Amino acid sequence: MATAQAATAKSAPKASAAPKLPVWTWEGKTKTGETRRGEVEAPDEAAVQQRLRAMALANVKIKKKSTFTLANFKLPGLGGIGQKDLVIFTRQFATMIDAGLPLVQCLDILGTQLDNLAFREVLMRVKNKVESGSTLADALGDHPKVFDTLYVQLVAAGEIGGILDTILNRLAQYIEKNEKLKAKVKGAMVYPSVVLVVAVGVTIVLLLFVTPTFEKMFKDFGGAMPAPTQFIIDVSKWLQAYILYLGGAIVGAIFAFRAWIGWPRGRIQWDNIVIRSPIFGQLVRKVAVARFTRTLGTMISSGVPILDALEVVAKTAGNAVVEKAIRYTKEKISEGKTIVQPLAETKVFPPMVVQMIGVGEATGAMDQMLTKIADFYDDEVDAAVAALTSLIEPVMMVFLGGVVGGFLIAMYLPIFSIAGAIK
Repeated sequence: MATAQAATAKSAPKASAAPKLPVWTWEGKTKTGETRRGEVEAPDEAAVQQRLRAMALANVKIKKKSTFTLANFKLPGLGGIGQKDLVIFTRQFATMIDAGLPLVQCLDILGTQLDNLAFREVLMRVKNKVESGSTLADALGDHPKVFDTLYVQLVAAGEIGGILDTILNRLAQYIEKNEKLKAKVKGAMVYPSVVLVVAVGVTIVLLLFVTPTFEKMFKDFGGAMPAPTQFIIDVSKWLQAYILYLGGAIVGAIFAFRAWIGWPRGRIQWDNIVIRSPIFGQLVRKVAVARFTRTLGTMISSGVPILDALEVVAKTAGNAVVEKAIRYTKEKISEGKTIVQPLAETKVFPPMVVQMIGVGEATGAMDQMLTKIADFYDDEVDAAVAALTSLIEPVMMVFLGGVVGGFLIAMYLPIFSIAGAIK
């Protein structure tokens, strides 16, 4: 029995990749008059009827369930299932499992108390599938937009090892730290992005609306324009004549860029440019190392085999260059090599990280070593973000001041010339 459950749990993550069967809702009455309801996945109605005959139900009603779900319907700010919701659910789930509550009862309690209707619907479907005899990992795998491959793999390992509560607590900690890491990077990008948008917006407004007014005034006075002023007026005229074409070119460039990075080879080329860039490259590399070590450490400490763990880590790397390096490492390990040599050959991970992982592998404490590396690189990301922000702030302020100041000087030069002529 245990062997069968273990085999089912191991295959759970792969089951999510199989073609999705339609879901059918059914209702019927037992011989004692009790009404029974449920859901079942089957290719057609005949297959559902065949399953229900074994239950000896009368007055059976079968209906195909709509594929529309609140979990798939998302408006900005509405109906989404965020990482914060997932962390709260995971922690509460771990507490209830640790307290000895049955699995189905935990899912039922957690589902009914949720304010997020989309998440509630997902949990009810998970509960129904578990109730019908499925493993928890298999049921979670049906909702990859909510529970990713890492989550499903670790839950499967927890079910096999009988340490589901421990695994869920580790998952909650991992998600929290991963979200903090993302927030740090986003925080570093917000300030320069806002300043750049403001600078471009101010420049366009000055060229389209302010410059023509000055130009008309200068023409009334007559005389030749200073070179800086004439340059601003020429740029203003060009922008007024070609602004629609410029807007179309920008939109076309955005679509072309997205198509390029959507192409596997293009994605690798772009990520390679980013990771080797002089300003942002070090930050991206540190974030990649922190994510790689934390994810791999969490999976190994949860009992997931190294090759399976590397496959999941590659999928969640977030950078095509790092993903390629991890897959290369996995391939070499499957050939019998240790993890150190292929990691060093990729030249993606710093030598210190490779050597520390090698020490962890040799001493049999790789999961603990990976966690230490992840904690260290979290601090490194903090320092890199602070340094990047302190570098970018003055540069962006000088840029914005230069744009506005240069425009004002160019516009006032003719006024100074006119005032001198009058004197």
